[in-house]
Amino acid sequence: MTGHEPDTTAVTSGRDGSGSLAPALWTSTTWQTSGVPASRDAALAVHQTGNYARYANPTVRAFEQAIAELEGAEDALAFSSGMGAIASTVLALCSTGDHIVAQQQVYGGTHAFLTGPCARLGIEVTFVDGTAPGAFAAAVRPGRTMLVLAETPSNPRLGLVDLDEIGAIRGPYTVVDSTLATPLGASPLRHGASLVLHSATKGIAGHNDAMLGVVAGEKELVDALWGYAVLHGATASPYDAHNALRGIRTLAVRHDRQCESALAIARFLESRAEVSAVHHPGLASHPQHALASAQMRRFGSMLSFELRGGAAAAERLVSQLSLIRPAVSLGGPETLICHPASSTHVGLDVEGRALAGATDGLLRLSTGLEAASDLVADLASAL
Repeated sequence: MTGHEPDTTAVTSGRDGSGSLAPALWTSTTWQTSGVPASRDAALAVHQTGNYARYANPTVRAFEQAIAELEGAEDALAFSSGMGAIASTVLALCSTGDHIVAQQQVYGGTHAFLTGPCARLGIEVTFVDGTAPGAFAAAVRPGRTMLVLAETPSNPRLGLVDLDEIGAIRGPYTVVDSTLATPLGASPLRHGASLVLHSATKGIAGHNDAMLGVVAGEKELVDALWGYAVLHGATASPYDAHNALRGIRTLAVRHDRQCESALAIARFLESRAEVSAVHHPGLASHPQHALASAQMRRFGSMLSFELRGGAAAAERLVSQLSLIRPAVSLGGPETLICHPASSTHVGLDVEGRALAGATDGLLRLSTGLEAASDLVADLASAL
């Protein structure tokens, strides 16, 4: 239904009309038809269920429709991971000789894909500072740039991209990775972006038990991506889609708690002499706090902070934690900490890590659902 707040849409979206409050789990990989004409019609259909699960599965379709409703999009397409969504989207839209504009401050896997397979296939990538006003538009080469790829907030330093600037770019497709914001934190499509993309493994599913990616936008464009995705084969599992639908139902209350705790932790860390910098869009000290306030409904559950002692201090702090768990990923119920330079961004060289903000003393914290006071106490003890 229209006119509802996103928190309500998270509960009402992706329903099949059967009256079942829990989503149905369709495990079938293939469906019987009434004969040859029906089989031919099914084989020629686009993004429809009832034929073969690589083309579409009812449980996965319910998840896609829920994301589309949350993003205010005409349709969505799910993948087996966030990287599956990135790779399929890029390769569906770009060919040899094409040009991409992307930001320096991106997830390490995205950077590796852009500098590895894309380069091997002859797709040129120009990296820009995503926080610099006008940087994306200035790097576009009219007639050659096929794709502008942004990530906001960025991983791991929580830098922001101006969504109005991205939406104003004409010519290339504009894709925004909004994983850290979630559909409840920001709405890139409403700012004019062509597509919004998520690693739904993270906050959307929210329980560390589903591996999914998803992209949403206009139906014609999503259908074009589908045509490539069925050949690429990064197909979403119905089991993971089922878990993600469950996660969507509680996304608003989970995210509210996590965002509130993340801001409390960030403010605590700002007060510590051992910490030289704290990165969280909700802090008044964040250089883009005004932009965050203008384009985000929630400031996010992730923060990062820099220790004065560099890598040795980071390793020492992580070893002293008892409640906060050393692990990659984010958005789940447990609070997780990682050292990006030796985990999520380890594949980058020294210069690449510096440009992405994954410095030796930086730690990334994904805030879970524990009491904020207990998380602060754990960090205080470790510091």
